[in-house]
Amino acid sequence: MLFISEQNFQTPKLIVSLGVLYFISHFMDFGKVPGELLPGVDFTLPPDGTQTAKTLTGLKPVNADFYVGCAKWGRKEWVNMIYPPKTKEANFLDEYVKHFNSIELNAVFYSIPKADLIQKWKLKADENAVKDFVFCPKFSRTISHIKRLKDAEVPTDLYLASIYEFGKYLGPCFLQLGDNFSPANFDVLENYLKLLPQDLKVFVEVRHQSWFLDEAVRTNFFEMLARLNKGAIITDSSGRRDCVHMELTIPEIFIRFVGNGMEYHASDFARVDEWVARIKPWLDKGLTKVYFFLHQHDEKDTPILANYTIKQFNKYLGASLTEIAFLGDGEDITNQPELF
Repeated sequence: MLFISEQNFQTPKLIVSLGVLYFISHFMDFGKVPGELLPGVDFTLPPDGTQTAKTLTGLKPVNADFYVGCAKWGRKEWVNMIYPPKTKEANFLDEYVKHFNSIELNAVFYSIPKADLIQKWKLKADENAVKDFVFCPKFSRTISHIKRLKDAEVPTDLYLASIYEFGKYLGPCFLQLGDNFSPANFDVLENYLKLLPQDLKVFVEVRHQSWFLDEAVRTNFFEMLARLNKGAIITDSSGRRDCVHMELTIPEIFIRFVGNGMEYHASDFARVDEWVARIKPWLDKGLTKVYFFLHQHDEKDTPILANYTIKQFNKYLGASLTEIAFLGDGEDITNQPELF
């Protein structure tokens, strides 16, 4: 399935066919590339999309808000790293909010939490967060993957009733659609988004390659999101460079950054640096909020990658994020040479 010509082997850039992209999406962790192929991946960020220029035109610079976090708080590997020794799993969130100001809440995707559980999460944030904290809950899979946005009024009402319990701790929600949700469902997506409450901040992530490869579809998709005041998630992973679309449909960004682990930390740090260099001119043009969530296929070292991101945002973008307080020497590796 991997089709690479002799000529492609001689270049430093990995040429990934649609067949390989399909394989990566369906049979592996999303966007994961085998380690031996990573040196050949071209991580260069593409130029800004057409919609980005339209979105930022006429805006003035503001003091932007920055949110950096992970996808989950329940990592046993973080005990003795950023969680104190013998921290119980029931108290992981209490510790997480001391280091991060946001979380990409994937847990809601699998099961819509009851009000009393969200009240417990809120209380933990209220009692332990250093600064204002936000939960960014994923739409339930019943809505996005089972109902596929059709006849989804009941699960949507349940989802909304649940997440509104977060109150002031509710950040933007994100609607992730499956790999097989193609542009043939454009009208279904548009109609669903129209029915959502206007005061609900929503970002949308599509994964089917046709949303990006067909220029007309791509243009219509991002124009539709802009018209409905919905954001477009940018997912930066090694094996799905098409998802790094660089289209801003509102003056806020929601980036899902997938690193490759400590063995490749130099590459991941360089990728973060490139994001810093790209976000800076967007801020100068009026970008108002930055949501940047760190993922790795093995999450044990994600705090190290996150702390590097926090340092770079503070140093070069004017953020004032609290750095992660490591219990060991994890932060030493985040000290890197000057970016600019």
